[in-house]
Amino acid sequence: MSERITKKFKIDDFHAFHLLFGNLDENIIRLEKAYQVGITSRDGEISLVGEVENVANAEEALKLLIKNIQSGEVVDRQRVNYIIDTVSGGDSHQLDDLSKSFICVTARGKAIKPKTLGQNQYIKTIQKKDLVFGIGPAGTGKTYLAVAMAIRAFKNNDVAKIIITRPAVEAGENLGFLPGDLQMKVDPYLRPLYDALFDILGPETFNSYKERGLIEIAPLAYMRGRTLDNAFIILDEAQNTTREQMKMFLTRFGFNSKVIVNGDMTQIDLPSGKKSGLIHAIDVLKNVEEIGFVTLTERDVVRHELVKKIITSYDRYERDKKDVKNGAKQEDNKENNHQK
Repeated sequence: MSERITKKFKIDDFHAFHLLFGNLDENIIRLEKAYQVGITSRDGEISLVGEVENVANAEEALKLLIKNIQSGEVVDRQRVNYIIDTVSGGDSHQLDDLSKSFICVTARGKAIKPKTLGQNQYIKTIQKKDLVFGIGPAGTGKTYLAVAMAIRAFKNNDVAKIIITRPAVEAGENLGFLPGDLQMKVDPYLRPLYDALFDILGPETFNSYKERGLIEIAPLAYMRGRTLDNAFIILDEAQNTTREQMKMFLTRFGFNSKVIVNGDMTQIDLPSGKKSGLIHAIDVLKNVEEIGFVTLTERDVVRHELVKKIITSYDRYERDKKDVKNGAKQEDNKENNHQK
C-alpha cells in the first residue's frame, strides 16, 4: 500500500475560495472521488489527505481551478471534469497557455475563448494556416469558434468580407416544394450559422453587415464559378459534400483569403454509395504542408456533459460492431482456406 500523506496550502483570495467549492461543495466532492483523497478546509486553508501521487494531482487540479476563477472562467461541473481529465492525462502544463487565449467579445460583452486544449490548437492553427480542416463530433465548437475567428479577422481589417456556406444535403429536391423564395427555402439549413453570428455580433450589426454584403451566408452551390479574394470563408458540415463539390469549393480560394473546412465524420447524410468529399480531401491533401488539420474529440465537447457520453458510447458501439464484422470475415477466410 502506498504511503498516505497530508498536504496543506492556503488560499488568500476569499472570493476564489468560496467559488472553488461550488454549490453544496459539489466541486470538492468530485475531486475527492476522482483522486481518492480527502479534502477539508478551515480559515482559508485546504488540507489534502491521501496517497502521495493522488494528493499531488488533487493539489494541482485545485490550483488550476483557482486560476480559472481568478481569470473570470465559470467553474462548473464540466470545467471541473475537464481539469480532472487533463491533470490525469499529464497535459496540465498546457493549460496556462489556454488561459491566455482570447478571440473576441460578443455583443453582450462575453469574452470568447477556447475552453479545451483541442480548441486552443484549432484557433492557433487558424492563425497560422490559410487553409484549415477542423474535424470533430458535435459540440466541440468547430462552427462557433470559426465564426468568432472570422469576425475578429474582419474587425482587424485582415479581410474585407465573411462568407459562410454549407451543403443543403438534407434539402435535396425538396427545396422546390417549400414555400417562399430561394433564400427562405435554404435559410432553415443555414440557421446554426445565423445563430452563431447573432450571438457574437448582435442582430442589428449582423443585419447591417449582411445588407452591405460584408457577410454572406449561402448554400454551397452558390460558390460555383466564383473566385473569393480577401475573404474569410467557412465551409460548415463539409462531411456532406461530394468529391466534386469539395474540389469545386477548394478551388475558389483567392488572394489574401483564409478558408476553414469543418465536418463531423460520424454524421454523413449523403446517399448510399457516395463518398464524402471531406474524407476524400483529407486523404488527397494530407501531405500538403501549408494546410492545417485539427482533430477534435469527445474531450473537446463543450455542451452538456451527457453529449460527451453519447459520443463515446456511439464510438464504442461502432468499434465493437467493426471488430465483430472483422472477426466473422477472418473466420470465413479460415474456413475457405481449410476447404481448399
